[in-house]
Amino acid sequence: MKNVCLFAFAFLTLPVCRVYAGESNLATDTMHYQLVWADEFKGNRVDTTAWLFETGNSGWGNNEQEFYQASNATVKNGNLIITARKEAVGTASYTSARMKTQGKKKFLYGRIEARIKIPVGQGLWPAFWMLGENIATVGWPKSGEIDIMEHINTDSLLYGTAHWDGGKGHVQSGDTILFSPSVYHVYDVEWTPENIIWHIDGKEYHRLNIANSAHNTAAFHQPFFILLNFAVGGNWPGHKIDESKLPASMYVDYVRVYQLK
Repeated sequence: MKNVCLFAFAFLTLPVCRVYAGESNLATDTMHYQLVWADEFKGNRVDTTAWLFETGNSGWGNNEQEFYQASNATVKNGNLIITARKEAVGTASYTSARMKTQGKKKFLYGRIEARIKIPVGQGLWPAFWMLGENIATVGWPKSGEIDIMEHINTDSLLYGTAHWDGGKGHVQSGDTILFSPSVYHVYDVEWTPENIIWHIDGKEYHRLNIANSAHNTAAFHQPFFILLNFAVGGNWPGHKIDESKLPASMYVDYVRVYQLK
């Protein structure tokens, strides 16, 4: 979830569109990883010991058009459901939800994954991502950002991107892959002291070298927190909203974090 107006992938990777043929079996390598935290969304409400709601319609650095409120996030049938609606609140014409683990759960390295089903429609922008825990003190992009899953509009492209301060301002590294957005997929990054590797259903489609803080990537050697949100409109997807697609919901089956034993 970009925090400034960004349209092109830059720095390390040119946007070569890869093709994803179908789902593969994603199994945790139990010889090397262990589950350290998960939210399986088995209850009937969001676990506020793990998640904090962000509210309001400040635009969130992207000129988004929704008002975020907690009531747009529900838990039902083993899923977190974040719903975007055509609903006026204040000066906003739409509502949705944005939640984060900041101040509650933070992680340094590991495999961070979620099984998610997302809607498609002009102006819709669901995301599963991470920010550096120190963002309140150093700001963005010095905090670093890892976008595990982003999708906009009616595209068949999945976006995975890292953002950071390369020493002379914002830089980013990312790639895309063709996929079917309207079915469940497992989205993850495998984050080690050497690399950040993006997968969909176990298939790698991008890799960033962060070994020894290569390319001024020191930001990625400190704890991060997790975010889930569903934006409506903004600099990247544009400000034309297909209101016939609303209400629209993003379904999250689970969020899991594994770390090396």
